[in-house]
Amino acid sequence: MGEGPILVTEDLTKEFAGFLAVRAVNLRVERGSIHALIGPNGAGKTTCFNLLTKFLSPTYGRIVFDGRDITALKPADVARLGVGRSFQISAVFPHLTVIENVRIALQRRRGNSFDFWRSKRALHDLDERAAALLADVGLAPDADTLAVELPYGRKRALELATTLALEPQLLLLDEPTAGMDREDIARISTLIKAVAAERTVLMVEHNLSVVADLCDRITVLTRGQVLAEGDYQAVSNDAAVREAYLGTGHA
Repeated sequence: MGEGPILVTEDLTKEFAGFLAVRAVNLRVERGSIHALIGPNGAGKTTCFNLLTKFLSPTYGRIVFDGRDITALKPADVARLGVGRSFQISAVFPHLTVIENVRIALQRRRGNSFDFWRSKRALHDLDERAAALLADVGLAPDADTLAVELPYGRKRALELATTLALEPQLLLLDEPTAGMDREDIARISTLIKAVAAERTVLMVEHNLSVVADLCDRITVLTRGQVLAEGDYQAVSNDAAVREAYLGTGHA
């Protein structure tokens, strides 16, 4: 693992037909940290994620990942460099088993995308690693369960396992606890802590208790701009943050 921040943005800006969704955002994500983007709905958090993973191209500004300028790269190239993303809506193959979902992700990592259409033997070569990933996310007992049959919280855990199969250095999580009950939130929070022991996590999250428990640093966005940054105590004590975000009822 190198030195210095793993991700830096310089004046990152995105304009849609005259509307500035993201305005000159300067972000610095330290290696090995859990960093949160928070803010009210429409603050620009998901647009930032789409810019970082190159699903959108910035109107202006620069993105540097692991010392390399990735501003002009395509999403697949950024993923290959070590940026993994899980989405707000669970993205798994519902009618494949849990372990089959993870095996497919492992194939993508090693570049053998056609193994799925070849022999079962080629797939089962990946079983040991797939089983280890399922154990990491608490899904070992569900290995042979169809993904569609999993409760919501476990589907999100499966999505995290498939993202981890790509061995990202930087893991972007888009509202990982959205729609979960207290038990699932606790399980996913524990899992994120474990995952962060070996990689960097950047997350968008509305649940402030999760942010307070997990995050080393927090960037608050409002109207596409950085309003404040710091640890949870500093951010939560900021009068402008309380007015623009905490006082709005969004949590």
